[in-house]
Amino acid sequence: MHQRGEAFVDERVIERIWERDHSLWRPEPTEVADRLGWLEVDREMSAAIGDLEQFAAAARADGYTTAVVLGMGGSSLAPRVLAEAFARETRGLEVLVLDSTVPAAIRAVEARAPRGRTLFIASSKSGTTLETATLLDYFWLREPDGRHFVAITDAASPLEDLAREREFRRVFLNRADIGGRFSALSYVGLVPAALLGIDLARLLDGARRMREACEATANPLANPGAQLGILIAEAALLDRDALTLRVAPAIGVFGAWLEQLIAESTGKDGRGILPVCDEPLGAPEVYDDSRFFMAIGAADGEGTLQALTDHGRLPVASYSPGDTYGIGGEFFRWEFAAAVAGRILGINPFDQPDVEATKRETARLLADGAPARDTPCVHDVIEDVDAHEYLAIHAYLPRSRDNDRRLRTVRARLRNRFRVPTTVEYGPSLLHSTGQYHKGGRRRGAFVQVVEDATRDHALAIPGRAYDFAELARAQAEGDRVALDDRGRIVARATLADLEAIGA
Repeated sequence: MHQRGEAFVDERVIERIWERDHSLWRPEPTEVADRLGWLEVDREMSAAIGDLEQFAAAARADGYTTAVVLGMGGSSLAPRVLAEAFARETRGLEVLVLDSTVPAAIRAVEARAPRGRTLFIASSKSGTTLETATLLDYFWLREPDGRHFVAITDAASPLEDLAREREFRRVFLNRADIGGRFSALSYVGLVPAALLGIDLARLLDGARRMREACEATANPLANPGAQLGILIAEAALLDRDALTLRVAPAIGVFGAWLEQLIAESTGKDGRGILPVCDEPLGAPEVYDDSRFFMAIGAADGEGTLQALTDHGRLPVASYSPGDTYGIGGEFFRWEFAAAVAGRILGINPFDQPDVEATKRETARLLADGAPARDTPCVHDVIEDVDAHEYLAIHAYLPRSRDNDRRLRTVRARLRNRFRVPTTVEYGPSLLHSTGQYHKGGRRRGAFVQVVEDATRDHALAIPGRAYDFAELARAQAEGDRVALDDRGRIVARATLADLEAIGA
């Protein structure tokens, strides 16, 4: 790490990041020079605090009790983190996040969204995200009144045009030079934060202090963001590329946000860091030499990492972000770390070259109903998992405590049995986050899509579309399976009950 630090000083890496020097990552500026607005977005957002607080106060005064974020990937994960982390600390609106096309997931959120007292927040950088557009159309049919809707998007996007036409309550235009997964401290995160009743000045003050710490010194080993980026990238170069994250419950689902940031920023060109989040802690002997553990915050009650530290061969790093408001600084620290890690790994951390593959396949399936490819036996895929380096479970199910518990149990059993890293993610939201690593990353995973029997889905119609939400969700799962298969990944399909039986 000291050798890397010396090289960074010689090459002026820290200074060049702040100078927006795209050549740190790529000779050409495309998808680099226009993706660095996050470096100082806290300044702009600090100036907008008064407006955001007035917007939230007006919503409360008008009787709104609930807000529903309609977004995917970077547009949904920061709001989820903030909503869960601050659930007990604020007195604003209840903020729900809908990042699924699975009918049961839509119904579950709709049941918690009272008519006339819910603000729907359509959040999409491009303004063309299929899931956001279809969900917006669905809820607009329920309540066709612009007063109940808010848009967060880039200027001149189709979503802005639609929002102006329908006279949405507000349209928040983000900086165009901020990519989705780097947007936590922009309007994407701060509009829901304001509605939650979070102290925006305090949240942004943590981000400001972290930003200043990351720009104040050219010495990367004294720079909290650079130090972290060097640490995780150097570990990956030593084949410790399964970054296993232990995140304190006090900061909610911050691990899910990290999962996207790390996987989508680094997992490409056959390289990258595999983030492993929320995997139950096991005995030292169930882990292979690919693991690098990082604890963020206090232990979570199911054990500590001390046994792994004592074991010797399993490296463990830890630090504390402080109180819940430390999330503001952590958003920035990890964004800066991702940029630094990209430099070391020799990739562009700001693009996502393989994400479009699933979108293309999904569109093709919806358009022409192309027959599904044969799938391998799930039992064979599971039994062969050690040959494929990690097991990824993609659950096209609604998020619920019961599904969380069942998936957590089965992944622990499979990890203990095969001694490989395991990941569990919900679809189709994973297509906009970790899906990049699964298709373009260093490790060749074995994949199990958990898709329930179609007869259990009661179709929800999508206004103006020839398909319903059940058909869309199935096409997304199938489209991703085709994209993975085309890249030599092994993909099986099972129900959750079938997967539990194999893992028993």
